[in-house]
Amino acid sequence: MAFSRPFFASLLLGASRLILAQPAERITGAIDRSVTVKLAGNRHPLARPEFDRGAVDPAEAMERMMLVLAMDASQRAELDQLAEAQQDPASPQYRQWITPEAYGQRFGVAEEDLNRITAWLEAEGFQVEEIPAGRGLILFSGSAAQVASAFHTEIHRYMVNGKMHRANSADPEIPEALAGVVVGIASLNDFQSEGALTHIWPASAAPDFTTGSSHYMAPADFATIYGVNSLYSANIDGAGTSIAVVARSNLKLADVQAFRSMMGLPANPPVVILNGPDPGVLSSDQAEATLDVEWAGAVAKKAAIKVVVSKSTAASDGVTLSAQYIVNHKVAQVMTTSYSACEAAAGFAYAQFWSNLWQQAAVEGITSLIASGDSGAAGCDSPSAAVSHYGKSVNVLCSSPYSTCVGGTEFKDSANAGLYWSATTNKTTLGSALSYIPEAVWNESGTVAGGSQLWASGGGTSIFFARPAWQSGNGVPSDGWRHVPDVSVSAASHDGYLMYMNNGLYAAAGTSASSPSWAGLMALVDQQSGTSQGNANPSLYGLFQLQIAGHAAVFHPIAGGNNSVPGTPGYSAGSGYNQATGLGSPDAFTLVLHWNDAGALSSALVKPH
Repeated sequence: MAFSRPFFASLLLGASRLILAQPAERITGAIDRSVTVKLAGNRHPLARPEFDRGAVDPAEAMERMMLVLAMDASQRAELDQLAEAQQDPASPQYRQWITPEAYGQRFGVAEEDLNRITAWLEAEGFQVEEIPAGRGLILFSGSAAQVASAFHTEIHRYMVNGKMHRANSADPEIPEALAGVVVGIASLNDFQSEGALTHIWPASAAPDFTTGSSHYMAPADFATIYGVNSLYSANIDGAGTSIAVVARSNLKLADVQAFRSMMGLPANPPVVILNGPDPGVLSSDQAEATLDVEWAGAVAKKAAIKVVVSKSTAASDGVTLSAQYIVNHKVAQVMTTSYSACEAAAGFAYAQFWSNLWQQAAVEGITSLIASGDSGAAGCDSPSAAVSHYGKSVNVLCSSPYSTCVGGTEFKDSANAGLYWSATTNKTTLGSALSYIPEAVWNESGTVAGGSQLWASGGGTSIFFARPAWQSGNGVPSDGWRHVPDVSVSAASHDGYLMYMNNGLYAAAGTSASSPSWAGLMALVDQQSGTSQGNANPSLYGLFQLQIAGHAAVFHPIAGGNNSVPGTPGYSAGSGYNQATGLGSPDAFTLVLHWNDAGALSSALVKPH
């Protein structure tokens, strides 16, 4: 099955009328394992012959693989129509969210087909572990030998950039009878998405938390700079709302408690939800999980923070496992994901997995915030690379129109720090910011002090998804494709976010800090509105259009800088929208106060072109 840009574009086009679809049986013939079709685009691009080190042991475990299933055309039409209606104030379905179970009953694969597919998997020797409520996935486990037998592709070892990986050596094949229902396997490799936490470093113990012309940002500073304090004064602090954090490492709850105590935040410990075996506290991902949990709860001080932790396997990234768990269990009203994988390296099934998941989240009422990435316009390169090599690309986790992609800015305060920062720090909250600070595109690429080479706000043009109707206004390119990011907030090491981990205070930089912070802001919107928002983008762009027309100034425009990095020219900021910082950073009080102002525009904005 080949895929192309028009295919993905067609997924975003709504039906002209509501079609009440029910799952229909689509597997009508016998499942003959000798008559197969190839699932094109289901092999990782780095699983190349020059990196190949031979087949793995046939007995090697391949755990928690995810078979991605497709809905039929009538279900797709109904789903697109429902997603539009839920954002249209004129519709009786406006903000009428559904449960994961209802989603599965309407938009999942028919039970008869699920039974046939699971029977086939079991006949091939696999253990079917779970069919999530949305009925768009099947989680199953087995061995490398069983994968080779059932899917006609061996699992090989690949040495890439000094690290050994495991991946399928060819596109998998499935029985032809399943071709209309099975899209592919989300992954058959251990090439994991990359955390968007670019850098952490020990924070100075100086009373004023100042290093030269830079300052550390405590939650109280964020609240001052972005106008959250007025919301706190009105008791808009996240009470009664919930935020889910996607994680593949556990964390130390004592660290979060110490952070909240040190920053003058109310005691509000997070809840850890284990999705499968506990991976423990991993040195590679502990900081990511800790930062995300601490800062989602730093902005929405009284929101319930629920961190979902899934152990990565040889076949599946813990990030994908945690994200699907959150959506299929409707864990929270808002969720934040601080991981990145470039579109250019995404296979068909992997891209389809994220597209389906975020749309399911949206119709359930979940607002999905995802970090745009930290390699500037060169989304396929690691932020630690000295020079980019793979050209322009964006984060496939956030390029779906049903997720809100969060970029990064940096404060322009060096020339006159005293204008924006107090000489002393509040002893209770560690805050010292005095007001909003002007911002530019976050770009510290090539800086020796930063310790990295490709540090900049991720952004650019999708190669998969069409530009939705709501993505319009001054500065939005008219090329017909989805652009990211949507919004931004500070991400620079120049004024790093304070975090507490392993009995010490650190500072952190990257869009990993931006995404949970925006998740906290959306929890405040939910509290004020009295309901969750689902896909936030139609309202965000509606508020942007109103601002251009002279209404409330919800966004701070980012007019300076770019996200070019060594080896890849990027995108420059300017008046209005740009592909480095999106609509800009928020004035939180105005954002929350005027959130529903965009409702009058929504009927037009959510309709497809």
